[in-house]
Amino acid sequence: MPGMNDNSPERTEAGRTVLVVDDMNDNLILISLSLQDMGYRVVTATNGADALGVAKLARPDLILMDIAMPQQDGLAATRRIREEAELQSVPVIALTAFDTDGFRQAAFDAGFNGYLTKPIDFERLRNLIRKLLAMDKGSTTPL
Repeated sequence: MPGMNDNSPERTEAGRTVLVVDDMNDNLILISLSLQDMGYRVVTATNGADALGVAKLARPDLILMDIAMPQQDGLAATRRIREEAELQSVPVIALTAFDTDGFRQAAFDAGFNGYLTKPIDFERLRNLIRKLLAMDKGSTTPL
């Protein structure tokens, strides 16, 4: 029967919450609608400074974080998230226009678990989210 198998997309994605952090409203809307179409609940923040507060309240299963933002960039925000005991195991994926080895390494050093560049390939994003959500909560291995 559809939806009864614990590994079906409906069971693994429905009810999962994703926090999307991006300072560009168009990106927030596009990413949020795409994630909702995939079955995720979505909460948003428009800068790194607000990301920690929203994460503490919403307790997301996963965070998508832009790197270049005003007030506090995604690297600093992720380092702060990693300092919070209740958020340490939440996977964080960088969604950024920066496609260099230096930025990729800086993201992983800050505690990101995945790295995707914009424009977003939503099939790759979906696959990465599924992999990270399926992993043991204690794992911090970057993908």
